[in-house]
Amino acid sequence: MSVTDSLTTADGLPLRRALLRADRRARWRAFALVAPLLIFVVVTFLVPIGQMLHRSVHNPAFPDNMPRLTAWFGATPTGTQPDETAFAALAADLRDAAAARTVAIVGTRVNYDLPGTRSLFTSTGRKAAGLQPPYRDSLLKADAKWGDPELWAVMRAASSAYTPGFYLAALDLTREADGSITAVPPERQVYVPLFLRTFVLSAAITGLCLILAFPIAHLLATLPLRWSNLLMILVLLPFWTSLLVRTTAWIVLLQQQGVINSTLVALGILTDDGRLTMIYNQTGTVVAMTHVLLPFMVLPLYSVMRTINPAYVRAARSLGATSWTAFRRIYLPQTLPGIGAGALLVFILAVGYYITPALVGGASGQLISNLIAFHMQDSLNWSLAAALSALLLGAVVVLYWLYDRLIGIDNMKLG
Repeated sequence: MSVTDSLTTADGLPLRRALLRADRRARWRAFALVAPLLIFVVVTFLVPIGQMLHRSVHNPAFPDNMPRLTAWFGATPTGTQPDETAFAALAADLRDAAAARTVAIVGTRVNYDLPGTRSLFTSTGRKAAGLQPPYRDSLLKADAKWGDPELWAVMRAASSAYTPGFYLAALDLTREADGSITAVPPERQVYVPLFLRTFVLSAAITGLCLILAFPIAHLLATLPLRWSNLLMILVLLPFWTSLLVRTTAWIVLLQQQGVINSTLVALGILTDDGRLTMIYNQTGTVVAMTHVLLPFMVLPLYSVMRTINPAYVRAARSLGATSWTAFRRIYLPQTLPGIGAGALLVFILAVGYYITPALVGGASGQLISNLIAFHMQDSLNWSLAAALSALLLGAVVVLYWLYDRLIGIDNMKLG
């Protein structure tokens, strides 16, 4: 028996039980303190992400409005050619959907996978009341596209409320009539090249931010307090200015008739006919986003550099190391946590940026976030937008996991 088991409190309870009870009370009080924040995170972060992931694989527009044809697809194996029963089910569903005014919803759902079919459904829906058996001949007479095997393959895929089709589309893949998955032709690929452009431009922006932020953070960490405070105000000044205003200012600076081009022409460096195209392309996106995201690189670097003892570099110099050797082998390795944190923060922010590329990027400077916004606001293909968002989220999570692994390994080596 331990000492705590033999002792009792003033009210006669064993001391061990009293300590456990007090520990439980402390844990409940701590949980009560963090519960509002936990609820806020769940409601505003986890629930929307869960809804996005669910929508990326769920779209019941076709099975809800075409129940007979959905039942026929469920009763026949993939690749089965449509018979008179299938055409009769299609005609009946089109008649009911036209009466309920939902035929456009069905056409829009099929149009996601096979562009140009929305008008087929709406036009045939207007004639659905006059369709007579044999329904195959009636539908083919109404429009010969109803005999297209690709259309029936797409409708079979859409007949399932849960489908990976939106992820296939987000990866520039398509499902053939026999159920096999193939890549779309290179000239029709949109999303994979845009993902690659997003990651390449984000990496370039991250690299530029690192090159510009490193000397600024070093000055902040080494200058006297009076000057470092003034420099910190200049670093934080962009946070006090609207993002829209900063982006518009770059449009004024970079356009062909803008300040930079006009100054270069006035100095004789450029001719009036040779003005640089620095806006509405990838150059404009990189320049404007580097300016916007630079403070997010400076602050993590500064927080690490200010803790580095300058005596380490002085000791290396006194032992015969050159300035470059002392920087490379003594100072730089101690800044790696700040470099990693700043690079990760800037890269994650860059891959999800929307406003700046939309204003200064033009056609070649758009990022994947702009296409996600297009599907949310214009094409109304929310399922594809959710699939693209989920892929982007997954890529960011993988990058964060790799960063965490690498930083953990480096810390173990340093230890």
